[in-house]
Amino acid sequence: MQQSANPQRSERYRGRISQTFIYLGKLLRMFVYQNDWKVLPMAAVIAGLVSFVLGANLFKTQEGTMSGCFALVCVCIWNGFFNSIQVVCRERSIVKREHRAGLHISAYIAAHMIYQLLLCLMQTGITIVVLKSAGVQFPEKSLVFPNFETDLAVSLFLITYAADMTSLMVSCVVKNTTTAMTVMPFLLIVQLVFSGHFFQLEGAAQALTIFTITRWGTQCLCTLGNFNALPMVALWNMIYRFKDVDMEGYTPILGLLQYMEEEDQKEAFLAWAGQNNQNPNFNFVPKTLLQCWGVLILFSLAFALVGMLFLEYVDRDRR
Repeated sequence: MQQSANPQRSERYRGRISQTFIYLGKLLRMFVYQNDWKVLPMAAVIAGLVSFVLGANLFKTQEGTMSGCFALVCVCIWNGFFNSIQVVCRERSIVKREHRAGLHISAYIAAHMIYQLLLCLMQTGITIVVLKSAGVQFPEKSLVFPNFETDLAVSLFLITYAADMTSLMVSCVVKNTTTAMTVMPFLLIVQLVFSGHFFQLEGAAQALTIFTITRWGTQCLCTLGNFNALPMVALWNMIYRFKDVDMEGYTPILGLLQYMEEEDQKEAFLAWAGQNNQNPNFNFVPKTLLQCWGVLILFSLAFALVGMLFLEYVDRDRR
């Protein structure tokens, strides 16, 4: 029986599972020796900046929770995008050569998915530690797991991983790192504009929000923070701005505000304002949170699958 001309190569490409672990080992070595670990301190710095700016009102008021949760989602998306936006396209010529020699693209993508999962877990842990170190007060109630920190960690991880798989897909589609880095700002803008929480969108624009990570990520975190039970301070602040308005020698708004503060009615007013600013998408029930988690998981799998399908045609590159 004729032996293979290259036994080592035959062993290397004998099956998808073996190939997955071979490439996973390669990625882990790159993490250590090619400074891919630098994404971890970057995640800590970004989380620290958000905590410094928005941490005081996070999970305390509706406005603070909305802006803080959206900022945390942006942190997760930023981390996820930078994790994998160049990982495939920077070695596309190698993948092309290996694929012709017997590499299974599914094994290659699976190795990246496992590696990026580990990376996102580390970034999530760093973000939680930074938030707690910065003095952010976490709510006591949770929805799915026994404590809030676990629910928050799962939420942040799924948001980061969905963004990671988005950029992995892009890295599989484009042919060089320059194109990848050009596309990434566009992806960020789409996520920001079509989040559905900060810009007034109507019609088709509103319908597009269901395809954005920011929409489901913000809904996830606001639900977990019990947004609908928090006080709203925007109305009080708006009224306070007009406290010195003079009407024929009288300042009725100032008198009203002083009366409410003297009678300890301010907190009741803030609570009343919050009750009239509730969002049905943020209902504090496990079903809402689990729905968001399910959509984020679906996004992750769909983006990875699309990336794999595009990379299957790497042999057709004309370079």
